[in-house]
Amino acid sequence: KKLTRLFAKTLFYRKFAPDQYQILIPIIMFKNHPKGLIPAALSNMGERFGYYIMNAVLVLFLCSKFGLNEETSTLIYSFFYAGIYVLSLVGGYIADKTCNYKGTIISGLLVMTFGYVILAIPILATEGNTSWLLTVTCVALFLIAFGNGLFKGNLQAIVGQLYDNPKYSSQRDSGFQIFYVFINIGGVLAPFVAPMLRSWWLNANGMSYNASFPAMCHEYLSVADSMTDENMNNLYALATAVGHHGEEMSEFCTRYLDVFNTGIHYSFIASVAAMLISLTVFLCVKKGLPSPVRQAATEDAGYTQEEKTAMAKEIKQRMYALFAVLGIAIFFWFSFHQNGTSMSLFARDFVDTSTIAPEIWQAVNPFFVIVLTPLIILLFSSLSRKGKEISTPRKIAIGMGLAGIAYLFLTIYSLYMGYPSGTEFRALSEAAKAGLLSGPWVLILYYFFMTVAELFISPLGLSFVSKVAPKHMQGLCQGLWLGATAVGNLMLWIGPLIYNKAPIWVAWAVFLAVCIISMGIMFAMVKWLERVTK
Repeated sequence: KKLTRLFAKTLFYRKFAPDQYQILIPIIMFKNHPKGLIPAALSNMGERFGYYIMNAVLVLFLCSKFGLNEETSTLIYSFFYAGIYVLSLVGGYIADKTCNYKGTIISGLLVMTFGYVILAIPILATEGNTSWLLTVTCVALFLIAFGNGLFKGNLQAIVGQLYDNPKYSSQRDSGFQIFYVFINIGGVLAPFVAPMLRSWWLNANGMSYNASFPAMCHEYLSVADSMTDENMNNLYALATAVGHHGEEMSEFCTRYLDVFNTGIHYSFIASVAAMLISLTVFLCVKKGLPSPVRQAATEDAGYTQEEKTAMAKEIKQRMYALFAVLGIAIFFWFSFHQNGTSMSLFARDFVDTSTIAPEIWQAVNPFFVIVLTPLIILLFSSLSRKGKEISTPRKIAIGMGLAGIAYLFLTIYSLYMGYPSGTEFRALSEAAKAGLLSGPWVLILYYFFMTVAELFISPLGLSFVSKVAPKHMQGLCQGLWLGATAVGNLMLWIGPLIYNKAPIWVAWAVFLAVCIISMGIMFAMVKWLERVTK
């Protein structure tokens, strides 16, 4: 408590009275929360670490390994990302029907591990093997998505069950926010792994990293005879910069692609290790975690028929409210998950990444989650003590508005800079491109607003689902929340399509409109949602 008070004085300059320092204890020392929270969060952190290593490089990896265009790569990414969340419905259904949440979670970790093992095998893609090698890669992605579906929603259901104990029920929202922080600890570290291993392997082979060179290598190897003089000059200039020393260009391009992608394959070994750590943690603590279905069966035995009828009516109303919130969540994730598609392309093309690989920018969002979550918890706690508590539906509406601010900023900035489409930009000379590059602050500001929006929506959405879901459908209802994410992810390809076909401010303006319209609809439903879920 002394440490807590010292921390509070440092941050808030004695703004709080002594009896108010207690609100900081759950943040700093994790008190007033069930013992199972941290072990469950650690298991999830390991899985997320392995996942985010792969996720940080997936679109660029598909382009560099197979020579796919960005539209095709992001389409694969969209289906993979959507599959993770669609299959959470399958995972939740399996766990609910078998009454075996823990076994389903363990199976998911094993299936994901096998998928990462396949991705970790370095095989050079050539004209003769590209078809089957791309198929094998997609199978590995399916295994990761299916394993994630078995794991993700069911672990969240167990965390929600921890807070059904009246002793901890008042801490449900902050518990899920703490759980969310652990997810993002993995997310903030993981994006550094793949670029680090890739650069290490390139340097070990006398080469250096350049984000644009793999695409130029594929272009040269496939259509060398039809490349323009300007493109050929750019190719030779970049080849010299990354390690070309007089060897035949087609041989160097093939060797560079092999070394470049092998370094990425090695990063997937780290994903395998992270999955095994996550599995070990869960096996060690699973006996101390609750079983949602088993506890629900015990509680159900004490209800009269009249009570069951009244509960069924209330549950029906709450499920209507849940589906209304899910409808808005679709459009948030559609906008938010552009960080893996159009925002990755923007970081690569329009931001100076000469010293920082574009994948690393995906660490900015989880970093902000870790830093800002304690402040958000303090804000909500302070408002609650003053009798001004913000309901979850209202928080979601505010979050959509904050996401809109992020895209409003990008729209105005891109218009001011006169940015063309991504396709037109890449066709410019290197000197012209350099004159249009923006500083890192653009991405940092964008991710700041998107992260605050995320903290108003995502962890509290998980808490909301765990509260309104029937006890015998905990896994399925968590899967529904993830299913809303899946629907949003199925539309991710729209961002890169607009990005490459029109001035990029048009893409940001589309997402701005989506966020503002969703915010308006959510505010229009707030009173109804508050009344139903009271």
